Amino acid sequence: MRAAGNSSFVVRHWLFLFVTLPLYALDQLTKWLVIHSIPFESGRTIIPGFFDLVHFGNTGAAFSSFSNSNTAFIVLSLFTLCLLAFYEMRGAFQRASTRVGVAMLCAGVLGNVTDRIIHKHVVDFLLFDLHVPFANPWPAFNVADSCICVATAIFIVTSLREEKKATATAAE
Repeated sequence: MRAAGNSSFVVRHWLFLFVTLPLYALDQLTKWLVIHSIPFESGRTIIPGFFDLVHFGNTGAAFSSFSNSNTAFIVLSLFTLCLLAFYEMRGAFQRASTRVGVAMLCAGVLGNVTDRIIHKHVVDFLLFDLHVPFANPWPAFNVADSCICVATAIFIVTSLREEKKATATAAE
């Protein structure tokens, strides 16, 4: 009986085990490498004029908006994680794409809230210069930020596909 219970746990939580945790670990490992190899507020050019590895701190949100709001973002992040866990336990996320998006969102939120608690800021280290107005360079980001952006894209695409299906069904 115990083995069945364990396999049931893995089946119910496989996205957390195989998506959230590895992405969270990758985020924290890459940040640890940056912290221990690049001095704060400096960088190393990887592809001249296009890509640098940097070591920046961000106490705000995307694009450093709401800077110096670290405590508020810790509270918001922890609340978000609790809310996502609550809805996950209640089976609210039925679509596979939505579950993957939630798993990636959790990885991103966990990665950034860990930074906020330990370092008092989010560690950003990927800096691209896209040579376009208002993104020259694009603000530095990290693996957790990428997880959050990909999760958002998944939610948008899933929502648009559901809307398209609902419209097609209504037209029949």
